[in-house]
Amino acid sequence: MLLGAPGSGKGTQAERLSAALGVPAISTGEMLRREVSRGSEVGGRVSAVMASGRLVDDALMTEVVRARLRESDTHRGFVLDGYPRTPEQAETLDQLLAECRRELTAVVLLEVPEQVLVKRALARRRQDDRDDVVRRRLEVYREKTEPLTELYARRGLLTRIDGDRPMDVITRDLLTALKGN
Repeated sequence: MLLGAPGSGKGTQAERLSAALGVPAISTGEMLRREVSRGSEVGGRVSAVMASGRLVDDALMTEVVRARLRESDTHRGFVLDGYPRTPEQAETLDQLLAECRRELTAVVLLEVPEQVLVKRALARRRQDDRDDVVRRRLEVYREKTEPLTELYARRGLLTRIDGDRPMDVITRDLLTALKGN
């Protein structure tokens, strides 16, 4: 699992790890954005939430993640990006993994200074990446998601990686960290 603030490079690194390890990258943010662009029922439920920078509710995220983890391409493993985002979702993830007879083997935190995060997010030019929304997402991250670092550190799963370096260096360090798992 990759943890980190919005703009920390989780999506980029998840794709790189997916290619290197031969397992799917599961990005809840990408799955939700796809549903919004398709105009699906799920997309309609989350578009206003995403535009405001708030988190999508736990029940909907559980539904999306459960369905994805049941797909056959995840049986050899996966890289999880963007979920869980709260301690409650972490508990739910534990239950979902138990249902699938799987467990987390590693959690990596990509650490990036806030000013770099804002600059990166604004450079993406996504419709929902406006300065006020980006700063709100960072507030929500500090309040809701940052506590997960302590949870996974206590479980002995957390590795911290400096995410403010060249992409190839970060990928190399991620692969090195995962070799022990």
